[in-house]
Amino acid sequence: MWNWFGRRLAAVLWMGLALLGAHHVAVAQTTAQTAPDVSALLPADMFFRDPDLTEAVLSPSGQRVAVTMTIKGSRVGLFVIDLANDSKVNRVVQFVDADVRNAVWVNEDRLLFDARDYSEGSGRPDGAPGLFSVRHDGHELRMLIKRKRQFVTDGSMARQALEWNHRLLRVPAPREGVVNDDVVIGRLSLGGKGEAPEVYPLWLNTRTGRTGNINPNAPGPVYHWMFDSAGEPRVAFTRKDNRQAAYWRGPGHSEWQLLVEGDLISMPFNPHTVDDAGNLYVTLNQRSTGQRVLAAYDFERKAPKPEPLVVTPGFDFNGRLILERGTGAAQGVRVETDAEATVWLDASRKQLQETVNAFLRGRINRILSCSHCEQADRVALIRAFSDRDPGSLWIYRGQPKEGQQPWQLLARVREGVDPDQMATVSFERIKARDGLDLPVWLTKPKGLVPGVPAPTVVLIHGGPWVRGGHWAWNPMAQFLASRGYLVIEPEFRGSAGYGEVHFKAGWRQWGQAMQNDVADALLWARKQGLSNDKACIAGASYGGYSTLMGLVRQPELYRCGVAWAAVTDLPLFLQGSWWISDDISSLGRQYTLPQMVGDAERDAAMIAANSPVLLADRIKAPVLLAFGEADERVPLAHGKRMREALQKAGNEPEWVSYPGEGHASWLPKNKVDFAQRLERFLAEHLQ
Repeated sequence: MWNWFGRRLAAVLWMGLALLGAHHVAVAQTTAQTAPDVSALLPADMFFRDPDLTEAVLSPSGQRVAVTMTIKGSRVGLFVIDLANDSKVNRVVQFVDADVRNAVWVNEDRLLFDARDYSEGSGRPDGAPGLFSVRHDGHELRMLIKRKRQFVTDGSMARQALEWNHRLLRVPAPREGVVNDDVVIGRLSLGGKGEAPEVYPLWLNTRTGRTGNINPNAPGPVYHWMFDSAGEPRVAFTRKDNRQAAYWRGPGHSEWQLLVEGDLISMPFNPHTVDDAGNLYVTLNQRSTGQRVLAAYDFERKAPKPEPLVVTPGFDFNGRLILERGTGAAQGVRVETDAEATVWLDASRKQLQETVNAFLRGRINRILSCSHCEQADRVALIRAFSDRDPGSLWIYRGQPKEGQQPWQLLARVREGVDPDQMATVSFERIKARDGLDLPVWLTKPKGLVPGVPAPTVVLIHGGPWVRGGHWAWNPMAQFLASRGYLVIEPEFRGSAGYGEVHFKAGWRQWGQAMQNDVADALLWARKQGLSNDKACIAGASYGGYSTLMGLVRQPELYRCGVAWAAVTDLPLFLQGSWWISDDISSLGRQYTLPQMVGDAERDAAMIAANSPVLLADRIKAPVLLAFGEADERVPLAHGKRMREALQKAGNEPEWVSYPGEGHASWLPKNKVDFAQRLERFLAEHLQ
């Protein structure tokens, strides 16, 4: 089974990725050359208001679709579309003081969801989101787990609910002929010093609210679990101080066996997926390339199988196995390289994907779920999106009833966004000055004439240890492109997703080689005739830090800088302060940050030489600073200290701070306000 599975999947995947890459680049190039100019500036609200549609889930029978969405600026509510009854839309739940999120079907009749309230800003201590259950028709609404610090509409709902220190862990997959009301939840308890919170799993009946013990006989204080589709615990993760470990318990066994152990930053391999047959899939770095691959685990050898199942050349494996609902058998794999692709092992799903792609051309077509997929009367829920299209939700019926069409458009993610007015996104690989491969994303404004360089915004992603760019619609990049700017987004060293060499090359390189990569991306674009000599640098969080360091290190490249939620004081970031609270853990400051950024004591000179607040006198370009006043990841003190340092140096920055806002997910009104300030600032210095 394993050899057949591995050969089949690897062969199909390589072919699928090659076809996808050629297809989506061709589409991008064609639209960039033929698209007409936008006659008027599109409003900022179009880009930065909340999406109309946030989630969509097909019921087990395929007869209903649950969606979370807003209607005319209302709170996000839960709605059910009855596909068997002329697609009638029923409002199931809509609160006046919270937004519904994370909807999932427990069975054909009952849904689970949680709720959050950001009405006063993302920095509001929203606490735990709770857990609710409701019938598909809106009856039997029940609070199962309380929300921390806040109530939803009626406080009496919480009287019989579990305390807030519980959370949903797993919803067992629906099985034919079985009505299941039970899900797996976890009760959290705080660990000791140097330990993660312990999570103890329980069964919860979503109809009655009653709980039952799972008795996992845990191998120690477990902070994370992996379950099979029936809700049986299969992998347990433990952590203490700088060590972490994973344990396995297969079907029919009561004892746990050690799988792997390592430190907080790296493990020899990581458990990724379990199926119902007792198979384990893991990810690990391939020795020859240093890139992450997916492999099967060999329990006899007690190691990953040497031949990987999924390899994505040039990228770390980033995706998931798609398992059959009810059996847990692997049906395919969904991965992201330069764009997302799904490769199916199952013939019926492969044929369905081809049908979908033929109808919805030029898009990524993600089959979210499929009912009766092996049969002629299949019903599939699809999300179609592209670099220019935020996305739309479609239903496909293999055997439509009389009067029905095979294809039905259910909703658009963002009403009013016309893909023909949006910019195209392309992916490039260039060389940094030291020869390291440097991935770069380009968002090209409409009407860009080949050979005519454009004014440019170098947009730096946060993290920094994440992947920044994707072949998808991005509100900030699209907004900037709509104003006529070429947008360059470099995946500087230290960014995740491009192999271990690229990732580790960024360790202890804040403001140094990481900063050179940003400059090299702009220099490359100028050499290619894409960018002219008018450029500004911008970014949030680490991207804001990089913005300020770019103005310090390469002042000749940038006419201005825009930094929001920016790290400005490296000693404060690395050490913290008795007087300034933040949410960086003591474990992170003790073990992770010293290795990846620098040790506050041993590397004091290096840190001081790369701390923007200490280098403000070297920044001569205009600066726009923006911060959330309730930010606990990068406290407002970073912004105030940078503002004061620039003022002292005679360079008064433009400044705005937003009450109640945290590090991310600002309120739409504040995102729009900041976008308009950004627009005016860039226009002043680039046009």
